[in-house]
Amino acid sequence: MSAAEILVPGKAGEGEALVLTAPISFWGGVDPKTGRIADVRHPQHGEVISGRVLFLPGTIGSSSASAVLMELVHNGRAPAALVLHEPDAILLLGLIVAREMGWETPMAVRLERGQFERFRDRRASLGTGGAISLSTDSPVGTP
Repeated sequence: MSAAEILVPGKAGEGEALVLTAPISFWGGVDPKTGRIADVRHPQHGEVISGRVLFLPGTIGSSSASAVLMELVHNGRAPAALVLHEPDAILLLGLIVAREMGWETPMAVRLERGQFERFRDRRASLGTGGAISLSTDSPVGTP
């Protein structure tokens, strides 16, 4: 179990971990209707972030990132939780505004990037206190 710093409170989340290998821009990089990584230059192009615990090594800034994340929440396509190496105030603003609109939002936390890799290809659970744990010792897709 790893303790993470809560950046934006929200509902506890559980799902398959998606550990991104490169920073991403939400504006143009994530389709808010499908939750897919749309940036063809991103190493994980085509992966779906919806319902997954999304580990972000970094973001590529755009002032519209918050609007895309807010759309993902509104469309029911948001990640189950966001785990960031470094806080991105503009991105997180999308969660704050969505919460103010009364929408159920995922929690966002900060965790050292060196801890990301142990979650790859596993199910992760993020509790309301900011604790991140592996839901199973088996990789995703194995019994």
